[in-house]
Amino acid sequence: MNRKTLALSAAAGLLTPVLAACGGSGGGNETVVVGTTDRFTATREAPAPLDPAYTYDTSSWNLLRQTIQTLMIMPKGEGTPVPEAAEGCGFTDKGSERYVCKLRDGLKFTNGDDVTAADVKYSIERSLGIKAETGVSGLLSTIDTIETRGDREVVFHLKAADATFPYKLTTPVAGIIDPKDYRKDELRDGFQVDGSGPYTFKAEVKDNSIASVTFDRNPAYKGSLKVQNDKVVMRSFDDPRAMGAAIDKGDIDVMIRAMSPAQIQKLDAGTDKNVDLVDMPGLEIRYLAFDTNAPSVKSKAVRQAMAQLIDRAELVSKVYGTQAEPLYSLVPATVTGHSNSFFNKYGNPSVAKAKDLLTKAGITTPVKLTLHYTTDHYGSATKQEFQILQKQLNDSGLFDASIQGHLWDVFRPAEQKGQYDVYGMGWFPDFPDADNFLAPFLDKDNFLGSPYSNSAIQRTLIPESRREADRLNAAKSLTAIQDIVADDVPVLPLWQGKQYVAARDDITGVAYALNSSSTLQLWELRRGVGD
Repeated sequence: MNRKTLALSAAAGLLTPVLAACGGSGGGNETVVVGTTDRFTATREAPAPLDPAYTYDTSSWNLLRQTIQTLMIMPKGEGTPVPEAAEGCGFTDKGSERYVCKLRDGLKFTNGDDVTAADVKYSIERSLGIKAETGVSGLLSTIDTIETRGDREVVFHLKAADATFPYKLTTPVAGIIDPKDYRKDELRDGFQVDGSGPYTFKAEVKDNSIASVTFDRNPAYKGSLKVQNDKVVMRSFDDPRAMGAAIDKGDIDVMIRAMSPAQIQKLDAGTDKNVDLVDMPGLEIRYLAFDTNAPSVKSKAVRQAMAQLIDRAELVSKVYGTQAEPLYSLVPATVTGHSNSFFNKYGNPSVAKAKDLLTKAGITTPVKLTLHYTTDHYGSATKQEFQILQKQLNDSGLFDASIQGHLWDVFRPAEQKGQYDVYGMGWFPDFPDADNFLAPFLDKDNFLGSPYSNSAIQRTLIPESRREADRLNAAKSLTAIQDIVADDVPVLPLWQGKQYVAARDDITGVAYALNSSSTLQLWELRRGVGD
């Protein structure tokens, strides 16, 4: 039987008790095979793609989350973070500046070494000390000092109030590693991953890229997760078509990112009797980013004119259909603190208004620029998306835009070095809070390496918003940030998307394979009778 299943929403998840276990297994000895089109490549520019102190993209993080344990974790039904390697964590002051965690008793790395508070301190201080160019250490920027009390207690002293800090402890950059495996002052090159999480990790590598990863259940694991299988193999495919052929033949059991829009439409129609499509809420966004020092887009008027011209509704309709929605802020519409700031400022697309912006700024038209995109990281539809963006700009007569695609292992280092004036990026949040859709782009040491800086955002509005434990009370500061972004346009939001998983109908737990932040939860999958 084919069925289209809607995964539980975040609101429903809040009503569901979180089940805790200590390294428990739900049984199911057969291997579950998962397919992805994500690429994991080691290059001269990025030789350590799986070091938690370096990597900052969803696909690599999803490998790390299976093996490297964090103090806190997001529950499968959403809600707020719950203890994972910790047996308990919490603020011990009213100002949200002192956060204490106590480790579970008996935690061990896969090599048999005890996991101690000193290892937690070492791991996080290492990430801060290396301060990789990816900007991932920025997630931990509010930490002032870390102290340990005995082998099991860790105390974080923060520079300023940060109500989002528990969420940040769920991310791999705060993952617990063994000092024997990861040196303090240098990155760990290659594709080895070791930790104390639910699985061990073994990669099959071909031509400096991962072909497959075998995750074997870690018998020494102690934490909050109930592991439903004994082994998962993840295979990397060159494109969605090859991945789709593999699931049709039964060579793989599950498809995660990135399926093509056409594949999703076909499965949604229910024509495949053996493969089920699960759609679920997602917080993925896509946007254009600018090197605001580059001559072609240094003038704010040029960026504003692009914001005035781009027709998000047409873009979404022609490329993604019902799989995405137009987005008028960096913060998705379903996240507390969202404001339609770009729509409020620019309204509907208008060539006349865009021309007026450029004329008043003394900009000669057509403005010549190149839109850069990655050909392999966000799915096969990205090229079509950029072709439409190019046409929208050029049809106005105000721009002479070209487009150029690059493989991700070329694109990302070049973007970080400021080699692109305008480029397309996606964002899968580190945690589901408005802060994580704003601070990584706009705070000091932002992950894009953007030269854009706004003192009001960095010195006042971000700190103000983080003082509010009740995130509704942060709305005023968050809205002010979004309004500034709509005016300055250092980034230009385009759309937010749903997320999909496809699985053969003898696989259960698929509705929880991804959470709304696109965190991969392989421990939920199991071969059994479908419901």
